[in-house]
Amino acid sequence: MTRWLDDEEQQTWRAFLWTSRLLTEALDRQLQRDSGMPHTYYVILAMLSEAPGRAMTMTELAAMTRSSPSRLSHAVARLEESGRVRRVKPPNDRRTTIAELTDAGFALLEETAPGHVAEVRRHLFDPLTRQEVLQLRETLKTLLAKLDPDGQTPDIFGESTT
Repeated sequence: MTRWLDDEEQQTWRAFLWTSRLLTEALDRQLQRDSGMPHTYYVILAMLSEAPGRAMTMTELAAMTRSSPSRLSHAVARLEESGRVRRVKPPNDRRTTIAELTDAGFALLEETAPGHVAEVRRHLFDPLTRQEVLQLRETLKTLLAKLDPDGQTPDIFGESTT
């Protein structure tokens, strides 16, 4: 028997869908306007900038960005064409490919980050009180734990137990 959404659940579900979509579109527009790149590329550059040596394997990067290997490969190829990322093969393992953030890629990220953060703040944090932000965080932690019971999500809450 189907357990249908009640009116409040249906309203919440639709609000979540629209909010997610509109926030993603707003962030993408800002990044396209300010740096000529989509949000997906920004996330790749950001993840590489936070990695030791500003580099990680394509497999690790795919996991960090929740991207399929083929989609990531295409995005990294575009970033490589523009000189923002380079791919290298380690001498001891020719099957592994490492993506490295170039100095040009890091400079673009440094230039773009303030506008991106301002847009995130404007659309997500500024409309909420501090208490609402903390409630949202706890709600998201609960949902992530349920959606990712194997713990594949990166340690985004700074609560690593390892």
